[in-house]
Amino acid sequence: MEQKDKYIRFDWAIKRLLRNKANFGVLEGFLTVLLGEKIQIMEILESEGNQQREDDKFNRVDIKARNSKDEIILVEVQNTRELYYLERILYGVAKAITEHIDLGGIYANVKKVYSISILYFELPAEIFPEYFLIRVNEFNKVAVTPLEEWIEYLKTGTIRPDTTTPGLEEARQKLIYYNMNKADKLAYDRHLDALMIQNDVLSTAKLEGLEEGRVEGREEGIMVGRQEEKIATARNLKSLNIPIAVIVQATGLSIDEIDRL
Repeated sequence: MEQKDKYIRFDWAIKRLLRNKANFGVLEGFLTVLLGEKIQIMEILESEGNQQREDDKFNRVDIKARNSKDEIILVEVQNTRELYYLERILYGVAKAITEHIDLGGIYANVKKVYSISILYFELPAEIFPEYFLIRVNEFNKVAVTPLEEWIEYLKTGTIRPDTTTPGLEEARQKLIYYNMNKADKLAYDRHLDALMIQNDVLSTAKLEGLEEGRVEGREEGIMVGRQEEKIATARNLKSLNIPIAVIVQATGLSIDEIDRL
């Protein structure tokens, strides 16, 4: 049997050696294998999150790093059992996200966080939140499963007459388009038309505003584009005989401005 060389344990190394830039290659290699993509560590960040008040919790990790994509990587080795360990790392990820976005910053600036825990004990039941991102517009096949039936309904508004999928039978009975009276059906059709027109106008006006911003200045162009969006949206909604109060709420324009259109 081939004898393998014995080295120091990773948990000891991560606390003492791998913070040194000269040793980043070791950590980068581990993360590359784990995450399935090339990882380059740009810097090691402060591992203990700053406390905002005395009773605030620490964001305790062994290594907190930033990679070449400006994403945050949290690495921790836990040797001993901790009763609420999962709750703690869930808190740590949330805190890492908020620490790296400025107050008033847009959500597009939120960076991905990798939380990597190397544990030497068994875990209890998981408590992490679950996210369901249902990409309705990408569904383009025949609905077979109950979930696919729901996605088809969310995308097209159609429900098969023999459906047994929970919730869809109730929806078919209560929301069927053909059961509307003439006035309700006309109002619903106008609602759909208004949504389509509004989305088209907003997209067009946004592009025009951005283009003008490139010529006259980004900030001025965006402001002009936004005002044109409001005016164009109000004009189209007004042509559909949408109540003035609704147009005011949707566009932010005054009644006088809408009357002049």
